[in-house]
Amino acid sequence: MQRESIAPFFAALQAANPTPGTELEYTSVFELLTAVLLSAQATDVGVNKATRRLFAVANTPQAMLDLGLAGLESHIRTIGLYKSKARHLLHSCRILVEHHGGVVPRTREALQTLPGVGRKTANVVLNVAFGEPTMAVDRHIFRVSNRTGLAPGKNPLAVELQLLQRVPQTCAVDAHHWLILLGRYVCQARKPRCQQCLVAAYCDFRANTLAQ
Repeated sequence: MQRESIAPFFAALQAANPTPGTELEYTSVFELLTAVLLSAQATDVGVNKATRRLFAVANTPQAMLDLGLAGLESHIRTIGLYKSKARHLLHSCRILVEHHGGVVPRTREALQTLPGVGRKTANVVLNVAFGEPTMAVDRHIFRVSNRTGLAPGKNPLAVELQLLQRVPQTCAVDAHHWLILLGRYVCQARKPRCQQCLVAAYCDFRANTLAQ
């Protein structure tokens, strides 16, 4: 994607969805952290179904600890890898209680000390909860960035660094959401819906397809 196409690319996404947001349901930073941690290799729809039950009985680090491993597992067993996620979540809750006063920290370094929280999860929390212009590169953003030519890279970190350089500052906070939604509903893995895409005119993949 040519640099001059990037601004109109994001302008089109912004016009269609001026205030994008995560599809995960949460009412606090801790609930968001929990939902994102549980979302690995799971759909937002599936996570939301589980967290509605879970948050009704435990929505703070101490309440999760009081629930215990068996209790936590019983609420999230519909989510893939629920056993390991339950262990990570309880360990994270203990760290939050013992070292952060039960409050989710606001730095990537501190977030990544929590079990099960990698760079992507930390970036989601920083972006969604605290409004920082981070780029959490999941499979959708990785695919869209490479396919469109917006920010090609061989791994998520390479794509993230490219996005931080190429995305206009005025779009930096919301770009993460726009790209995820584009990849989830339009620029899909097996069959991209180019005919329905609002940004097809700026996309390298669309241009290459038309040229064939």
